Amino acid sequence: MDVLILIGSFTVACLAGMPVAYALGLAAILAALWTGIPLEAVMLKVSGGMSGFSLLAIPFFILAGAIMAVGGMAERLVNLAKVFVGFIRGGMALVNIIASTLFGCISGSSVADTAAVGSVMIPQMIKHGYPRLFAVNVTISGSLQLLLPPSHNMIIYSLAAGGTVSVAQLFMGGIIPALLLGLSLIVLVLVIAHRQNFPKGEIVPLRQALKIAVDAIWGLITIVIILGGILSGIFTPTESAAVACVYAFFVTMFVYRDCKWSELPKLIARVVRTVGMVMIMIGFSIAFGYMMALMQIPAKATEFFVAVSSDKYTFLLYVNILLLLLGTFMDLAPMLLICTPIFLPVIKTFGIDPVHFGIVMILNLGIGLLTPPVGPTMVVGCAIGRVSMEAVSRSILVFYIPMLVVLVLVTYVPELSLWLPRLLLR
Repeated sequence: MDVLILIGSFTVACLAGMPVAYALGLAAILAALWTGIPLEAVMLKVSGGMSGFSLLAIPFFILAGAIMAVGGMAERLVNLAKVFVGFIRGGMALVNIIASTLFGCISGSSVADTAAVGSVMIPQMIKHGYPRLFAVNVTISGSLQLLLPPSHNMIIYSLAAGGTVSVAQLFMGGIIPALLLGLSLIVLVLVIAHRQNFPKGEIVPLRQALKIAVDAIWGLITIVIILGGILSGIFTPTESAAVACVYAFFVTMFVYRDCKWSELPKLIARVVRTVGMVMIMIGFSIAFGYMMALMQIPAKATEFFVAVSSDKYTFLLYVNILLLLLGTFMDLAPMLLICTPIFLPVIKTFGIDPVHFGIVMILNLGIGLLTPPVGPTMVVGCAIGRVSMEAVSRSILVFYIPMLVVLVLVTYVPELSLWLPRLLLR
């Protein structure tokens, strides 16, 4: 009955349309009242969950990505990608994927990536003769680079794991799977471009190419600051987020000067609103996880999965299916906060590395961002491309093939996630 009160009230609240963060808080309070836990204990968990030093990385990375998105950095990265692949058949689609990968290294957010790169690339692809639905599909699929650092979802996973998983290891662990995903999408786009005879672009003259590269290098330095600072030990992930934020502000306001000073208050307000939603969700999810621990739900889940799974490979198959289904209904961050405390004891039983499992979870739930009926990344892409979700849902099916292939590889070849952290973070 305890479990039914906690999980049932959360499910009912979500189905009634209540925001996930408040549904988590309400479920925790109802469960505490049912079990006789003082509400003060729940509130202490909420406030304590939002006060960790490592959580400062989330608002800093969100602010840095927002500044770069409005500061013209996405457009310059698009131009840089055109220099390398714009002349190939279907080159504009390849530019889209590569630009999304580069911007993903900066923004760390699939939705921000879609908004920034999509607003530049979707109109350009349509102008050059690409089908509107294809342009939207390429954009939202290419934005699935939330495995690249600085992904704030990895910080959330580390938090949900009780801080036992290194954020730096997660950052490094996501690089190879993300590049593998980008490469698989490029192969798919090349095949489609050849079959449908998509147009070729023009070769960029050397003088212009050098000018574009110099103009874009300011944005690329951000990647060096974030990754280089962490790998060299100069910065922690939180400190690298703060430095990246200051650098992004400097480049946007004093080098590119594409953002007006009068626009800063509105930008800060949007960031504060986003950070507020994320932090409230984290605080309530910590309280929700506290009640789950008191009710021994993780231990019961471990017993269940050990009973139904003969080995870790079967368990990972079940987890993939479950997360793919759940990801279609809930956003990535709350799913990480809810599922991680449940699965963590189970993966320890099966001997699965938590860094590897974190990459598998984020990739699974990231695919959910592109899947109806919720699909926030799909919603943003449809709004920019002015197409319906129904039309995109039918036409995007072929793009799920490389995503699922990479998911299988990442799930059953742990070294794809673990080799780089072991090499660089000994």
